[in-house]
Amino acid sequence: MGIGIKMIHKMLKDGLSKSAIARKLDISRDTVAKYSKLPEGYIPVIKREPVATTVDSYLPAIATMLEKAHELGVSIPNTTIHQEIQKLGYRGSLRWMKEIVQRHQLRQKVQDEEPLVRFETDKGQQMQVDWVEFPKDGLSAFVAKMGYSRTSYVEYVDNERVETLIQCHINAFNYFGGVPQEALYDNMKTVIIKRNAYGKGKHKFNEQFRDFAQKHCGMKLKVCKPYRAQTKGKVERFNHYFRYSFHNMFKTRLALMGYKMTLENANTEVMDWLDFTANARIHQTTLQKPFDLLAQEQPHLLAVPKPYYGVHPTKAVNISVAQENKNSNRRAISIPLRDLQSYDALIPVAAYMLLPSLAYVNNMHYMGSAVWQ
Repeated sequence: MGIGIKMIHKMLKDGLSKSAIARKLDISRDTVAKYSKLPEGYIPVIKREPVATTVDSYLPAIATMLEKAHELGVSIPNTTIHQEIQKLGYRGSLRWMKEIVQRHQLRQKVQDEEPLVRFETDKGQQMQVDWVEFPKDGLSAFVAKMGYSRTSYVEYVDNERVETLIQCHINAFNYFGGVPQEALYDNMKTVIIKRNAYGKGKHKFNEQFRDFAQKHCGMKLKVCKPYRAQTKGKVERFNHYFRYSFHNMFKTRLALMGYKMTLENANTEVMDWLDFTANARIHQTTLQKPFDLLAQEQPHLLAVPKPYYGVHPTKAVNISVAQENKNSNRRAISIPLRDLQSYDALIPVAAYMLLPSLAYVNNMHYMGSAVWQ
């Protein structure tokens, strides 16, 4: 496809439309559009899903046997393990099973007392979110990881504004096929403004993001304790894997061809990497493919929300105040029962509404003084 990309760029320079190029090269218009955004010398890597083995579906059972044997202080040979998984339906050879067990270092891990299979969160319960920053490239990566399935979503952006964060969440929900019960963050300024602002554990969140997450999506917001980023260890471990297995390698490949990483080519490539590598491989913690576990997790997710158009807190309060005083000639502010954070939005509105009255009083006082003088 390397020659094809050059040809597409040449035809575009010659003034041909994408539809005309698609007809000439006998490919879809979407393919033309996709490759027209890539550098002329860019050579895509052929993506192949990791080869599934006949042992894969039995890895959790093998891990459970090895862990239980370790707890009892005994050792079980591969021949015995082979016999046990044959009872579960395995039809492969002992030699192949032994090779896959070695590939995943199951015996070594259990000797190091490393838990082989972990599901700390329930299906659909939690998503962990983080930014991975690449200042030299002028890019940041939004990273979201489902706690149960370990399915990950990555999107490159050129800013970390709250509007961008919200759109990344929407894209992630569409990728996962639903919304988790809660999301865990660290100290993102676009998420949390002040910890314990209304009492212990009652934080002041960014009002627009809180409106999107809690009211629009029905997702609870949770934050890590200060200096305890390991609380969201799943996404932290993935960040390392993503940085060194994808970002650095992709940047190097482009540099070898004389090109730089851009928002467009990075997002095109990272989606392929997620689909064919990161979420399709056997995860070293669950010993299952993230996509396979996501299929189990999806029925427990909340529905993907309708498009979010944003709610400006000040506008929302202005509307409610206007409605409350529709049939009244005097200015008044009616504050309904709500959580403490909502009062913050009322402060600028109250000040705005009181200013004309104060100005009027001051003006009358000045005129009265002038008359008496």
